[in-house]
Amino acid sequence: MTHTAYARRTTSENGTENGTENGTESGAGTENGTESGAGTEGGTGAGPVPAPRSTRDADGLAVASFVLGLVGLLVMNILLGPAAIVLALVALARSTARRGRAFLGLALGVADLVVLAFLVTGNGVVAWGFGG
Repeated sequence: MTHTAYARRTTSENGTENGTENGTESGAGTENGTESGAGTEGGTGAGPVPAPRSTRDADGLAVASFVLGLVGLLVMNILLGPAAIVLALVALARSTARRGRAFLGLALGVADLVVLAFLVTGNGVVAWGFGG
């Protein structure tokens, strides 16, 4: 399928007309001549810009690891300890800016499992016992 030459005129806010020819506009279209809007971000032609969202997600994982590890020292350490360890490792793999918090979450997750081991050897069951 061949591209046909076309002229496109747009009107700016002050009323002047601007025209482009032959589809030279960034993101100008597909083979059938319709606009796809899939041009580069910012129109610089430098390619896609990496999203800062992945860093924010990794920071959130580091904080979640820390919180789960801390709470896991008190309750449900059999679930929260391994979850804290996994979240910390994923945050570190995604190169979080909060490396210290991820390492604390990792250490607290391991501490959760150590507390669990002491409870199991002391009581003989995987249960918390607050009574006498």
